[in-house]
Amino acid sequence: MTTPDQEGPPARGRLATTVLAGGREPDPRFTLANERTFLAWIRTSLALLAGGIAVEAFTGSVFDPLTRTVLGTVLLGLAALLALTAGFRWVRVERAMRHGRPLPLPLIVPVLATGGAAAAVVLLVFLLLRPA
Repeated sequence: MTTPDQEGPPARGRLATTVLAGGREPDPRFTLANERTFLAWIRTSLALLAGGIAVEAFTGSVFDPLTRTVLGTVLLGLAALLALTAGFRWVRVERAMRHGRPLPLPLIVPVLATGGAAAAVVLLVFLLLRPA
């Protein structure tokens, strides 16, 4: 908390200081935008999680067990990876803003795109090889 003769925002706690690694407090709008982006990644992760569960729970009569397992595993693995990396990305972006550095590239994007393409290929191969 600041007193009338102190300038600037109040000091952060030890955990925040350690995680954010110093720097200047950014404009709150940028921090809130970073948080919204983090939440969007988490929503995507939850959608992939729901898709993986749905594939396993509701497609027993549609897919053979191997296809169902591969597709469900890809979706659940992507969900876990995305949720994990979303937090790390939030910290990296916040640190970059605090130190006036360029924002880091979202390294999870190529992984997510590759995983989504892999799930689509599994479905495509299944549909093409399925007896009519």
